[in-house]
Amino acid sequence: MCSPTIFNPVIPYSGAIFGGLQRGQMIAVQGILPKESERFQVDLQCGSSEKPRADVAFHFNPRFRRTGCVVCNTLVHERWGREEIKYEMPFKKGEPFEIIFFIMVDRFKVAVNGKHFLDYQHRISMERVDTLGISGVVQIQTICFLNSSDAKHTKIQLAVPYMGKIEDGLCPGRTITLQGKVDKNPDRFAINLCVSNSTDIPLHLALRFKEKAFVRNSFLYQSWGEEERKTDYFPFNPEAYFEVIIYCSSDCFKIAVNGEHLLEYKHRFTDLSKIDMVKADGNIQLFKVQAW
Repeated sequence: MCSPTIFNPVIPYSGAIFGGLQRGQMIAVQGILPKESERFQVDLQCGSSEKPRADVAFHFNPRFRRTGCVVCNTLVHERWGREEIKYEMPFKKGEPFEIIFFIMVDRFKVAVNGKHFLDYQHRISMERVDTLGISGVVQIQTICFLNSSDAKHTKIQLAVPYMGKIEDGLCPGRTITLQGKVDKNPDRFAINLCVSNSTDIPLHLALRFKEKAFVRNSFLYQSWGEEERKTDYFPFNPEAYFEVIIYCSSDCFKIAVNGEHLLEYKHRFTDLSKIDMVKADGNIQLFKVQAW
């Protein structure tokens, strides 16, 4: 059974993750951080019991006093384990955010606003996790789920080639996410950010499987620019589920795949507000495209 997308939940929130967690699942939490917030937390829990308190497989807790940090931990039999603290603050008060939890075999990967933020090794079996809890001073707009097993049976697929509007165009701070699955025998697929009233393509992402190449380029003034190809690894595989996160900063696009930051691409087209279309084509199934 597929977990539904949750819109504007009342905080504190506690909701079931139908079917529990599994490798390849992604959970996206989008919201706004109030200016008065001192902390909030997202908990991947084993049930929803309050007395005794349910075990928490992964406690993700941003704290904003002093310089700010994010505390991660696990609760077992009402006892906290060793804290893992990251003294870095990716959240800004008064601004929107997106957190992506990507469930791996041995760890959780967390991306914030399109950039890989941290890994957290599993301390208890992820198969026990069946509840998502959110509390603290935070406003949540959407909670989205994509299960690998659910996606195999989902009838809600987007037509490929895909073309969608980016309302009001891009600006620094906006994010585009694409979730899908690579075909069985893929040759290539591409994701383009375009200007609707011209032929310009400010961002062209081309995945070429025979070459294991992740090509980036721009098509401007009726011609292609110089390709960029260097990456530390090729993150796509046949019949594998993926999420691509494109975060628009003031000087570049930051690209993350499956919760991990992969590369940056400097803007070659600087009138960002004119970038108002996202297109995708090639050997993929597409389940979700979202711009926020």
